[in-house]
This record gives sequence, C-alpha cells and structure tokens, in this order.
Amino acid sequence: MNKLVVSSTPHIRSNDSVQRIMLDVIIALAPATVAGIVLHNHSLNAAITVAISIIACVFFEALFQKIAKQPCTISDLSAVVTGLLLAMNLPETSPFWMPIVGAFFSIIVAKQLFGGLGQNFINPALAGRAFLLAAYPTNMTGSSAFGPARFQTVADAATYATPLASLKEGGAAVTTTDIVNGFLGNVGGTIGETCAVLLILGGIYLIVRKVISWRIPVVYIATVFIFMLIFGRNGAGDFLGAINELVVGGLMLGAFFMATDYASSPVTPVGQLIMGFGCGVLTSIIRLWGGYPEGVSYSILLMNLCVPLIDRFTAPKIFGEVKKQ
Repeated sequence: MNKLVVSSTPHIRSNDSVQRIMLDVIIALAPATVAGIVLHNHSLNAAITVAISIIACVFFEALFQKIAKQPCTISDLSAVVTGLLLAMNLPETSPFWMPIVGAFFSIIVAKQLFGGLGQNFINPALAGRAFLLAAYPTNMTGSSAFGPARFQTVADAATYATPLASLKEGGAAVTTTDIVNGFLGNVGGTIGETCAVLLILGGIYLIVRKVISWRIPVVYIATVFIFMLIFGRNGAGDFLGAINELVVGGLMLGAFFMATDYASSPVTPVGQLIMGFGCGVLTSIIRLWGGYPEGVSYSILLMNLCVPLIDRFTAPKIFGEVKKQ
C-alpha cells in the first residue's frame, strides 16, 4: 500500500547548489574580467585590484562568521562573486586599499549584518561601489581614475575621459566607430565597463544555464534603448546614440550580473519585468538629466529597495484564499 507523504513547501527542489550557481557566474564573468585587465594600460594594477577584492571579500566573510560563531560558508563561492563584481566596478588605477574598504562594506555591512546570503536586500557589490563613490569620489571618478584602452598612449591617461563622461559634457555625435569600440572594449572606464560583447555572451551563458531569467536584463536593456531613442542626448530618433548607450558604461554588467541577484530582485515573472523597466527608466533619467554620467548602480540599488513592494503586489493569489474584509 502506497503511503501519502505530507511535507511542507517547497515540494519541488532544484538540483543546483549555491556553489554551482556561483561557479556559473564566475565562468560567465571570466572572459570579460580578462578583457578588462588586458585592454587597459595598467593591466598589472587591474589584475592586482581584482585579486585583492576577491581575497578581501572571502576574508571578511570568514572573519565575521568566525566572530559570530556561524558556520563558515566561503566554499559556496558567493563571497568570490561579490569580490569579482566589486572589482569590475572599480577603476583600473584604484589604490590597493580601495577594494579592501569596499569589500568590508559589501560583505560586513550590506550582507552579513542583514543575515548573510539570501537575506541582503541590496546587491552587496553595488552597495560597496556606492559607498566608495560617496566616500572617495576623486579616486572613483577623477580623470586619472579611468585608464584608456590599450590603443591609447600612456601619456593620454591623465586626460582621457570615459565615453559617458564625454557625452555628458556635450561631446561629438556618436559614430559607428564609437559603437564598435564599445563592443570590443576599446574604451575607457572601470575594469568591468569594457568589451560589451563578452559581457553579453556571459549573460547569454547564464540564461541558457537557467541561472538567471531573461526578463530583467532584456527589459532593462530594451527600456534604456527606447528611452534614449525618444529622449536622446541629441534629440529623438538618434539610433546610433541609443545603441551607444547600451555598449558603453556599466549597463551590460549591471543588467546581466547585478540586477539579477537572487536575494535583491523580484521572484515573480511580472515583478522581474517591473524591475527591468524601473532600472531602465532610472538609468536613463540619471544619464540624461542627473549630475552623474552613469546611472546603472544607483538605479539598481533604488529598485532593490522596491523589491518587497513589487513582490507583494505581483504575488499570485493562493488557491482557495479567502479575501480579508
């Protein structure tokens, strides 16, 4: 006689572990990370920054769990992913203490103090970037903080501006060459703001592996494109300008790797569409009319704060639920 087993939810479990998911994210980010190191003049400095950021994040997570007498979870690779994403958001010429400070804020303040993995309400890496940007704006946004691509001369490094900063200051109209350079990584920016094509391929890998849903990144990118096509820097209908907004700056990195963070993004399909749309609108508004050339980080963080409300109003109705009067 068959037995009826009654258990609490969830009834269907995934075979994927946290470690397997994080390993997929690392694999997806690896090509863009290598490109971000190689395509900058200060390649050694960029490589050391990435290494320090990862090591610091792992160290602070292990230290906090040791002090709090919690099980050590560094083997799940979540701290490694946070360190890698934090490094991708830093300039290539960052002083070596910056990733350490950023790692402390990301792991201790934004993650562990709220309960650890899965309990953080904002993306830890973006929280670390936002803190560094507020505390050390010169190191994060100064002209010398952005190294040019390897096709520029070292002597140009001190005066070379990121593409978004140039557009913000009213630079020349976008050309096809600018877009190609953005795709291939021949542009200035943080370590993770180069070679959009590799970030896109990494994002596609995560979607195919079903690590992330297509909804947030696709809607995010599409919203920025449509918004910029309508309200572009050079007026409506600037197709090249709208495409350029997608391939320069941190849009691809944010859309595929940070806006999709499990703990700080909606769980419902409709909620994910709202998340992508909100990030796209906020990014475009900040870029066009804000005082900061890049809006990806703050748009995602602001939408992270809206996630509980989004999930509340997009959650499916429970079968048999009686509506409260």
